[in-house]
Amino acid sequence: MQANKDYAEMTVEELRVEEKKTRNEQITAAVFIGFLIGVIVYGVATQGFGLLYSAISLGLIYLIHRNSNRSKQRMASIRSALDRKRSG
Repeated sequence: MQANKDYAEMTVEELRVEEKKTRNEQITAAVFIGFLIGVIVYGVATQGFGLLYSAISLGLIYLIHRNSNRSKQRMASIRSALDRKRSG
């Protein structure tokens, strides 16, 4: 995926496709974070997982969350470009 796209030069249809892709990325990130939180809770509840498993899960949650923040910024850029295209 290209990191720096110029959304101002894209058509409305292309912007809608990018918006849908970004929304799917956000949903996928939320599902993975929820799954990893469930792994941590299960490990703590059953006392079957050690610190290593929790640390790995927390590290993955951090990485996914950081990427999710980038997706939110990209979504804001796409939506502002869509608003500009629709109004003018």
